[in-house]
Parts: sequence; C-alpha cells; structure tokens
Amino acid sequence: MNLAKGDEKQPCLLSFDDARTLFHEFGHALHGLLSDVTYPLLSGTNVARDFVELPSQVYEHWLEQKEVLARFALHFETNEPMPEALLEKLLSARQFNQGFATVEYTASAVVDLALHLVPGEESIDIIGFEKKELKRLGLPASITMRHRTPHFQHIFAGDHYAAGYYSYLWSEILDADGFAAFEESGDVFDPAIAKRLHDHIYAAGYLRDPDEAYVAFRGRMAEPEALLRKRGLVAPIAGPA
Repeated sequence: MNLAKGDEKQPCLLSFDDARTLFHEFGHALHGLLSDVTYPLLSGTNVARDFVELPSQVYEHWLEQKEVLARFALHFETNEPMPEALLEKLLSARQFNQGFATVEYTASAVVDLALHLVPGEESIDIIGFEKKELKRLGLPASITMRHRTPHFQHIFAGDHYAAGYYSYLWSEILDADGFAAFEESGDVFDPAIAKRLHDHIYAAGYLRDPDEAYVAFRGRMAEPEALLRKRGLVAPIAGPA
C-alpha cells in the first residue's frame, strides 16, 4: 500500500483516504479472486475500462458504513470506535464543492468526445476549438476544465483512452447506482443482493456485454441520479417504508 509506515514507537495508521484506497484495491482483488470463467482472457479485470472500476468503487461504500467503522475504526491508544459525530462531519465534508468538481470534470470529458467527432482535418486550432465548445456548453466563467486541451494527455494516449475520459464518471454512476440497491433494501449487507453482485459482476468476467451484466444484477440500467445523491447534489435516498 502507498502509505506512510510507522516506526518502532509509532504504529502504521491509516487516514480515511488510505482506508478507502485499501477498500478500492481489495475490490479489484475480489474481482480477480472471485472470477469464475474458463478462459483467463475473459477473467477478472479483463473487462471494459469503465466496467473494471465497478467492483472496486462499489466496494468503497462499505468503508463508510457505521457497522464497519464501529468494528474496525478504533483509536490506536484507547481502542474506542470513531465517534458518530466525527463520522458525520467526515462524510459531510466529502460532499463539499462537488458542484464545481462535477462541472469541471464533465467539461473535459465532453470536449474530449467533441474533439474526436471532428472529421479528418489535417490541422486544428485547438485553443479556438476548446473556447467554442465550452461556449456551446455554457460553462460558467468561474469554472475551468480540469484538463486544458493542449496538455490533456488522455485525448491521444492510445485507443484505450481516446474519447474515453467520460468513463471515469460513468464508472462512478455504476458504483453509486449499484450500492443504492443495498440502500433501497434497508440492509447494506443484504445477502440476496450480494449474491447477484457476486454472480453477475465479481464472478462473471467478460462473459457478456457489460450492460447485460449490470442489468442482470440491478434489474435495470444505472441511473445518473444515484451519482448526484452520492455527491450531495440531490436529496439522499429513502429506505423502504
């Protein structure tokens, strides 16, 4: 893990971001460990770029559950669990400035897509193109693109990235919508939903189109509203009546 090691007197302590990274990478590990397919070429994380992040990102959500933190987020000296008030502050802070972050990311993703739709021209005024596209999008003057086009390496870094910057945001829609299935049930450890997640996502590799795999798990395609809830841009989900 990419974290600061302790010394003889100080144990190795994880920040909340370190812990989230641990859950994220373990989600990738589970994707490989639970794979149940015949051919390695289609196993584990050998799936589409936006789909490879679903098992890792959806697993991050369990880090924030009170049942998990009450058991594992213990003070290294007193062994007391994280106070609930501190947890609420921590989770609320994650939604700070998400409107800005969402728009600045989306601006870069849409410009990336638009640039790859330009028909075979030998040269292009990239600054002029960017300015024109952002004006068309109505990007507020107070928000800039996360990556300005001249140094936006994703654009032509290879076939796996070209016109694909949006995929990170789509992956986050998938993980937010996927975890919402557990929230809607009223039990974030619901065994029946977990089995569908296992069978159609973690174990399935690339046996079927990702859309089909997700629908088999969720019963429908992912909806962007789940991401807006995760980022605090709409009201949180209500559990079962």
